[in-house]
Amino acid sequence: MESFLIVEYIGIISASISGFLFAVRRACDLLGIFIAAFLTALGGGIMRDMLVGRELYSFTHYMPVLLVLGAVLLSAVLGLHKSSRKGLEKSLIFIATDAIDVVSFSIVGAVVALGFGLNIFGVVLIAFVNGVGGGILRDVLLNEIPWLLNTGFYGTVSLLVGLIYFGLYHLGFDGIITMFVLCAFGVVLRLIAYYKNWQLPKINYEN
Repeated sequence: MESFLIVEYIGIISASISGFLFAVRRACDLLGIFIAAFLTALGGGIMRDMLVGRELYSFTHYMPVLLVLGAVLLSAVLGLHKSSRKGLEKSLIFIATDAIDVVSFSIVGAVVALGFGLNIFGVVLIAFVNGVGGGILRDVLLNEIPWLLNTGFYGTVSLLVGLIYFGLYHLGFDGIITMFVLCAFGVVLRLIAYYKNWQLPKINYEN
């Protein structure tokens, strides 16, 4: 198994849990919960593969969907939703899983883009799409304002992770250890940004 798939599988499991929690909060039925988890976990990867002209990994391998099913089932059995029905945005388990999947998928997107010989702009874009694409699809499906648009440093962390991995790759640091270190850095940065309420500058509209 390619080493970067470990990072992707971690992202799929984390994204499935956050999708599960989001769907429970919106009072979805079992099918709705699975679709929300599926889109959160695999939507960004499907968009990534379409953009680079790669066969859709989620539909040519069994593991991605099996991980989604397993994560949703385990979340329900463990009752993760019982403490997260209200105030989901402030739930540590949701914030943590969401941060892990964004960062993990951003790294995987950068790896795939580099494998297709894309330049720095292509690598950062694919990392971004892979990192936040699933969350956007989930939010649109559940009629939520995408977190990308109103949560500080959400998309910024994805872009930054893609850019850093591009630099590390060309410096010869592209092994699994590098991926895990970068993943840890990205998750910590995202959590700090969330709890410190860091925001990019805004342009205020004035009449």
